Amino acid sequence: MDRKTISVIGDGAWGTALALLLNDAGHKVTIWGAFPDYIDEVRITRKNDKYLPGVIIPDNITLTADESDCFDGCGLIVLATPSKFMRSICRRIKPFIRQARCNAPYMSVAKGIENDTLLRMSEVISQELETDNVAVLSGPTHAEEVARSIPSAVVAASNKPDLSEWIQSLFSTERFRVYSSSDLKGVELGGSLKNVIAIAAGICDGLGFGDNTKAALITRGLAEMTRLGVVMGADPFTFSGLSGMGDLIVTCASRHSRNRGLGEKIGSGMTLDEALQTTEKVAEGVYSAKSVHSLSRKLRIEMPISEKVYEVLYENRPCLDALSDLMMRIPKPEIDYV
Repeated sequence: MDRKTISVIGDGAWGTALALLLNDAGHKVTIWGAFPDYIDEVRITRKNDKYLPGVIIPDNITLTADESDCFDGCGLIVLATPSKFMRSICRRIKPFIRQARCNAPYMSVAKGIENDTLLRMSEVISQELETDNVAVLSGPTHAEEVARSIPSAVVAASNKPDLSEWIQSLFSTERFRVYSSSDLKGVELGGSLKNVIAIAAGICDGLGFGDNTKAALITRGLAEMTRLGVVMGADPFTFSGLSGMGDLIVTCASRHSRNRGLGEKIGSGMTLDEALQTTEKVAEGVYSAKSVHSLSRKLRIEMPISEKVYEVLYENRPCLDALSDLMMRIPKPEIDYV
């Protein structure tokens, strides 16, 4: 396989895990982080204890907070920053990309929808960096497991089939299987919408509910994810795949899930502000809940679970009242994706 020079923009758990994966595959990898003091600490200790504890970062992975170190000869730029920072980070790195005359493709691994514009991350990247050479990588993958080479599978998507297939070949290993897709919109929406449902799953855990509740929530959550995706032009079958159902299952069930964990704290009695103060890690569903609320209103689509998550997070709706609202809705047919 052709060895590439790859820059990972973002030193969080997922960016670090992907850097480890790419390094193991023989690529030359640089991780960029926004905070020089922390990057210096990680460079010395070779541990990213704030975001990915217990994992050693090999010496041949470069760690930098200097954008000018990242783009000379770069073959792929991986954007691994939280969605709420994606636009500002793109603006920050753009002059350095131009200075280096870098024409590498971009790959987003952020799972969110911008609050003000309701744009997906690939759209934000295209807008800010003036390119259509964009792919995404998404699926049921916790950084804690990928970093330890636990077998995982994802999907690479782009409007350009050659790009998604190239990403597929670049990232595929014996422990990391990559499928390709041309449904960029569906793959991104699946990765974003499932985080909102996962907060609801965590609330159920915090309230002490059981497997019946979780199974119903996941199933009906998938229905409303698919409903929104279809109206926005995505392929409904994408939501039955890794970036839809697969990611929804793992995010609703796993102890690693930030969104489920935050929901559990809220279900146990914390306010949103109190729950957010317990961790430095970003739970994307908190921000996507606002975007999904706006999209459902704008497109006039029923998304009852997502709507109740929004009310609990931002309108102080009691969790048990939100549950009663859901359970006592007007009876309907099960299959109502459109």
